[in-house]
Amino acid sequence: MHPVLRFSGWLVVGLALVVAAPAAANPYSGLQEREIKALSAQETEDLLEGRGMGMALPAELHGYPGPLHVLEVAEELDLTVEQHRETERLFETMREQARELGRRIVERERGLDARFAEGGISSETIETLALEIGELRGRLRHLHLSYHLKMDALLDEEQKARYREARGYHADHPGDDSHDPHHGHSGHHH
Repeated sequence: MHPVLRFSGWLVVGLALVVAAPAAANPYSGLQEREIKALSAQETEDLLEGRGMGMALPAELHGYPGPLHVLEVAEELDLTVEQHRETERLFETMREQARELGRRIVERERGLDARFAEGGISSETIETLALEIGELRGRLRHLHLSYHLKMDALLDEEQKARYREARGYHADHPGDDSHDPHHGHSGHHH
């Protein structure tokens, strides 16, 4: 092939790549349609309904059961009438408190959004709202995690083992007690 033709061929390929680059999708494209820019409709609904949204994963995946999931596998756990009643009470109390915190988070996010939409927002206002939202989110996470601890105290070791089995959490090394979620946890009594 003639050197000039070979060069022009590469030039066409190079230009095609340059032209294609700006077409890469902007991950934020379309988000301007959201009612509250920082929250998807699903996130807003989850906050208002008091759902866990994965906030308690450190507890759940280390063997501390959540009230909702205990109710979902209640038959496998063979809960006593009293345990079942108390689990329902824990879940309802947790959900009520989570909904209230969620409502306040959505309210603050909506306020932050509105101030940016109006224009002229100050750094101090941003700081105030951002820190309030951060504190509320921290309190919500603490709430979800703490109810896993309360739920854990209600079940015996056999029920917790059944819970892990029912939820599909299996020990990597059967017979090794290091998979016990409370192995080495001092002061954890039932």
